[in-house]
Amino acid sequence: MYSIFKPLDPNERLPRELILEGRRYRFLEKGTLLTLVGVLYLPILMLSVVVLGSLQIGMLAAFGVAGLMLAAAYVYALKAR
Repeated sequence: MYSIFKPLDPNERLPRELILEGRRYRFLEKGTLLTLVGVLYLPILMLSVVVLGSLQIGMLAAFGVAGLMLAAAYVYALKAR
């Protein structure tokens, strides 16, 4: 049997241990923050338009702020890469 299969190395890490270790450090990467910005952008955009519209500031100003937020998110996405 040992001529066909080599014995297992007791110090070699198993693939499931590597997967768990990869999940542990996933939140420290730049990609997760970029994903968080992408997920939260639309709800914050709608909330800002509704709040600025209800404060009688004007819908043109509300959509102007929304456009600035879109530009800021785009610049952040370009800088993160």
